[in-house]
Amino acid sequence: MQDHITPRRVVILGGGFAGLFAARALRRSPVAVTVVDRRAHHLFQPLLYQCASGILSEGQIAQPLRAVLRRHHNVSCVLAEATDVDAVARVVHARRPEGGVLQLPYDDLIVAAGMRQSYFGHNEFAAHAPGMKTLDDALDIRRRIYRAFEMAETAADDRERQQWLTFALVGAGPTGVELAGQIREIAGHTLDREFQKIDSAKARVLLFEGSDAVLGTFGAPLARRAARTLEGLGVELHLGTMVTGIDAQGLTVQDHDGVTTRFEARTVLWTAGVEAPPIAAALARATGAEQDRAGRILVEPDLTIPGHPEIRVTGDVMSLNRLPGLAEVAMQSGAYAGRSVRHAVEGRTKQPKPFKYVDLGSAAYIARGRAVVKAGPLHLSGFTGWLAWLFIHLAFLTGFRSRLGAVLSWSVAFATSSRRERAVTMPETDASAARESGPKEPAPPP
Repeated sequence: MQDHITPRRVVILGGGFAGLFAARALRRSPVAVTVVDRRAHHLFQPLLYQCASGILSEGQIAQPLRAVLRRHHNVSCVLAEATDVDAVARVVHARRPEGGVLQLPYDDLIVAAGMRQSYFGHNEFAAHAPGMKTLDDALDIRRRIYRAFEMAETAADDRERQQWLTFALVGAGPTGVELAGQIREIAGHTLDREFQKIDSAKARVLLFEGSDAVLGTFGAPLARRAARTLEGLGVELHLGTMVTGIDAQGLTVQDHDGVTTRFEARTVLWTAGVEAPPIAAALARATGAEQDRAGRILVEPDLTIPGHPEIRVTGDVMSLNRLPGLAEVAMQSGAYAGRSVRHAVEGRTKQPKPFKYVDLGSAAYIARGRAVVKAGPLHLSGFTGWLAWLFIHLAFLTGFRSRLGAVLSWSVAFATSSRRERAVTMPETDASAARESGPKEPAPPP
């Protein structure tokens, strides 16, 4: 008799919603689960903009993966970035933060790597227009927003002052709409009467969108309501425009008629477009899987890759029936993949039912007491939409401390317009760096 039996090895790439729900579905299964993530925390991405605007702290939207999964005794966490997959040997190659290489053998592989920001072939825009997909991005944007007002206060002339008081956002999906509304609230309420030389309420917020509507996926009625709410807040909408250039002083856009316009803005934020991370292309090469235009992996109805029933792709990085990149899609597909592995381990021979997404709706927060929610035939906006938005996000926040902290922070922000998370660090200037480095040795005489 054997003293022990080696459990089936399940490797999960990514600790986001899909990876987390897959791991949870395997909690009581006789398998050894390894969750690989390059950041070691689970991030509640739908609330990143609230961290970026100073309402919530990073600890309220991000929880250490080890803490979240501490009761899952069959799960181990690895801090590394998956770089390649050997589909024949069934091994994942990963790189540790310090450069070391790991090889992780698997019997089942669940890919939940998520997506990253896309600049549609203009990666040079990233230096001047950060996206918002990670916690680092949110903290960088927070620094840029509050720094802009400080720089405007000491600007040399009116033109420079107006440049610092102009914020441009590219992309009018949920993230762009939410962030635009937050910046207007910061300018008009949070920073009211805090400066002597500038009127923060006069800050301009420009929102650019290539299509003819904001929140286009919410449908025409809610899109129109959202547009009216944004305009009422003072957000300037520029629909039907494509960005053709971005630099440190602003951006250039082109409308449908080919007319090019230059806007001066010292703060440009990118909230448009996503693409698959490099591991998706590596997986496609290793398995022969097809990818869509954004690099997502095309999967079978049971989320497996054709010819590789041991590999399941979930969440934003999967391409199936044009499902949107929503947290709820990631949760449901991750849980489905985990259950599929569990059923296989239990010896169930019946063919699993195809994955079916249950649409629980979409929500976007615009400003205090104003949000839009779409859930099937139910369309909500204004204060009613905001209450629905509040309930939805509290239900899915990971961890009791996160829920309690979020409720307290939201209560303070809603009642007083203040934001607790405004402490930011400023980058060193060349002059200050030179001073701190001490006197230099004099140059030798010629």
